[in-house]
Amino acid sequence: MGVWNATLETMKQKPKVDLKESFGERIERLRKARGLTQEELAQKIRVTQRVIAYYEGETEHLPANLLVPLAKALRVSLEELLGLKRQEIYPPRYAALWRRLKKAETLSKKDQRAVLHYIEALAKNGPNQKPEVSP
Repeated sequence: MGVWNATLETMKQKPKVDLKESFGERIERLRKARGLTQEELAQKIRVTQRVIAYYEGETEHLPANLLVPLAKALRVSLEELLGLKRQEIYPPRYAALWRRLKKAETLSKKDQRAVLHYIEALAKNGPNQKPEVSP
């Protein structure tokens, strides 16, 4: 009986919504944190870039038919997408780096190894030293 009472009490509680961030701001934050452009996100959920721009900036109406695809494309839960729960993901300051690293996936295996070798050399030598790169 105690478990049922606890469950009922939990269900009666109103969810805490993050009112500091609009739905559009949240989509934009999550999109950038994933290193996606509006066009890339649009392609993932099969809409136009203009639709993404609209929901990021011009409306507060939630697109019910796009909530699940948006959550999947942004790799977050529906609770996070709706602002009921906040989960930090990659800091936005690294989004540009992340986006560039994603482009390395299109390189040949040899070029990918070269990029990784260079990054490892940079990380090993520190931020102010030139890496020693072998041909």
